[in-house]
Amino acid sequence: MKNRINLYLVEFAINALLRAKSKNIFIIVVFTLLIALLASIFFITNSIKYELDQTIESLPQIIVQKIKAGREYDIEIDRVENIVTIAGVESVTPRVWGYYYFANAGVNFSIVGINQYEEQYKKSLENLVDRFDFDKLESNSSMIVGVGVKRVMSSSYYSDYFNFIKPDGTLKKVMIGGVFRGDTELESNDMIILPQKDAREIFGMSEDLATDIVVKVANPKEIPTIAGKIRLLYPDSRVLTKNDLKVSYQNIFDYKSGLFLALFTISLFTFFMIIYDKSSGLSSEEKREIGILKAVGWSIDDILKEKFYEASIISTVSYLLGVLIAFAFVYIFQAPLLRGIFEGYSELKTSFNLPFVFDMQTLFLLFFLSVPIYIGATIIPAWRASSLDVDEVIR
Repeated sequence: MKNRINLYLVEFAINALLRAKSKNIFIIVVFTLLIALLASIFFITNSIKYELDQTIESLPQIIVQKIKAGREYDIEIDRVENIVTIAGVESVTPRVWGYYYFANAGVNFSIVGINQYEEQYKKSLENLVDRFDFDKLESNSSMIVGVGVKRVMSSSYYSDYFNFIKPDGTLKKVMIGGVFRGDTELESNDMIILPQKDAREIFGMSEDLATDIVVKVANPKEIPTIAGKIRLLYPDSRVLTKNDLKVSYQNIFDYKSGLFLALFTISLFTFFMIIYDKSSGLSSEEKREIGILKAVGWSIDDILKEKFYEASIISTVSYLLGVLIAFAFVYIFQAPLLRGIFEGYSELKTSFNLPFVFDMQTLFLLFFLSVPIYIGATIIPAWRASSLDVDEVIR
């Protein structure tokens, strides 16, 4: 029974907060904004990390590129026949893809050429082959584009077609046959899918060459071994495994996370400065109030409970408001300004939607970084003041 919440003390705590209304509103506003900022940082990081992990999972197991003078060149397709004979290799697919710079909008499109009768190296492309008739696209010289590409083209008045400039300076008109949204926005937002024949014409690539070669392995544990065999077979090649690409992606993510870490550290430092100021002592008015309470018969335990309720109300309300503001800021308004730290400011990346990721660990971390610390910073000076003699406190 002793541990039950004393409603009279709760009512007194609420009235005490209302008596110093301006001061406590200011504390709640500052506390809420700090929680919202910290929560937004965590939410954005979790969402982009999730999207990045999904994108990495869709990457090929092994990619073979031809390197000359330290630069990547088109690779001979006849290498496929030799690579497929390596024990453990399930399939080998030459890819035709590349980047096309659209100077009018200052963006790069990712162009991927598809041969619908070949095995596709990832599920998302298989879904597009099943969804669209590539024979019809080839006969009509048409393409399908990601939602970001469609938006950029429409803003430049290319609503039905687009004129590609080929390497020889001539134009190739390609109709827009459809719009798609991929499994991940990072993967598909800037992507153009069209028949491989048209992609080769846009890049000026002959039939016996490919951009690179994708290798699928039956047993994922054998990926490093097979990659080593390909390097021995073609010393002029750069062989990248999914793990290599994952490390590269992670390095970029970690670099950008460092900027968020700096922002997080500044916010946390500001919060602890407030806590330090709070715990360093009570105002003369607060000390006088404690002395009066002791004079009318309140025990130290009652005073500490009342201060506990005061701090709990302020910190809990601030925490809940901060988390709700962060949810709205990140997942409804898509974190303007803050998400630019990760995405950059490319025109094609502004439509990127942060996926909703509910992480209880993040919420618990924010709670324990804020609420208990604030309560402790309130109770400790109250305990010091309540331990003194009444006349000393009142004076």
